[in-house]
Amino acid sequence: MKIRLKPAQATVFLSEARFRILVAGRRFGKSYLSMVELCRGGWGKGRIAWYVAPNYRQAKRICWRALKEMTRPYWASTPSETDLRIDLASGGMICLRGADNYHALRGEGIDFLVLDEFADFDGRAWTEVLRSALADREGKALFIGTPRGFNHFYEMFKDADNKPDWESFQYTTEQGGNVTSEELSSAARDLDPRAYQQEFQARFENLASGRVYPMFDRVGNVHPQRYDPLLPLCWALDFNINPMCSVLAQINGDRLHVLDELVLPDTRTPEACEAFEQRTREWLSRSRVPISLRVYGDSTASRRQTCATHSDWQIVTEFFSRLTDRFRVSFHRRSNPEVKDRVAAVNALLLNHAGERRLRIDPRCKELIEDFEQVTWASDPHGNLLLKLDDSSPKRTHASDAIGYLIDHEFGLRARGGERPGNIR
Repeated sequence: MKIRLKPAQATVFLSEARFRILVAGRRFGKSYLSMVELCRGGWGKGRIAWYVAPNYRQAKRICWRALKEMTRPYWASTPSETDLRIDLASGGMICLRGADNYHALRGEGIDFLVLDEFADFDGRAWTEVLRSALADREGKALFIGTPRGFNHFYEMFKDADNKPDWESFQYTTEQGGNVTSEELSSAARDLDPRAYQQEFQARFENLASGRVYPMFDRVGNVHPQRYDPLLPLCWALDFNINPMCSVLAQINGDRLHVLDELVLPDTRTPEACEAFEQRTREWLSRSRVPISLRVYGDSTASRRQTCATHSDWQIVTEFFSRLTDRFRVSFHRRSNPEVKDRVAAVNALLLNHAGERRLRIDPRCKELIEDFEQVTWASDPHGNLLLKLDDSSPKRTHASDAIGYLIDHEFGLRARGGERPGNIR
């Protein structure tokens, strides 16, 4: 097998330490390095190499297809799609596993482990189960991930220098050599300063402290906004019943202007649609053609019902089907983003790493402004902050959730471009 690694990847690969920790930015080439490591770790009669991700589905999504292609010339038999196992001609095997039900991983000796996105693991998966699985074979392990605050991954990284047989590495995305400087400049505009330092510079940052939207500033982000008839109108909804919140906005290039909000107590989706139609009558009266409208919202609303027989999205769709003379509508309801990704996208529009504020909010949007100022992270009984919004107040989170669906869809960080491998040195 021809091994093609960039210099930073090769430095990790050639380390002789039994336990290695790689902290790296996005698109560094962690997945490719993982697969090369697995091929080496599983090659040999009776050898077993495991790739473990935070959950089974993630393990399959990240590298199953690419790993099969890489190992195809060395298969002993057709890989098992149910067990995510590849038997190699050398007599070894490579398996993909998830750490979400880590107790189910007990009982098998392992020669080599890759623990990918280890910052998102329950740390007990390693300490209670996987560490002992290496004992009888004196197996090795490679921990890989992007920082997620000062959690167990940080503690392991910090302590590695003081342990025999451990070695740690920390590389930025740029040092990985797979992402262009133009793309990094683009990412700097897509993320707020702390998120950029975490995701692309591989720094440990406490993104989950206090306010969820620390980049918001009334002076910088709140200004009167006017409807522009030359731009499409966006309507973003949070399908909560009390209150039901939605925002009206327009995208102008790389900026988002929030014109107004609809905050309706004890309201269901049909009433929200009527309120939207009333609010837009003035704009419709000035337009000679139907308004181009983009509707965003929580994708789970396709299954949730605020009326007896119809889902929220069915209600919205049927409502606008009767108004084709007024609106040309498109619906945008892809799979819900993770909270941390949605929040990062919103903070990046509020203030990005380049110092730009690309989200402007009309002063009439009082609930949205108060959300940005008051929404905080939830905490556990011991006071440890969680990557979950504190929704204990019935008034908070709904307006910011609504705008978050739109922002993540239109401005959220996207992995663009693949890895460009180079020769090992």
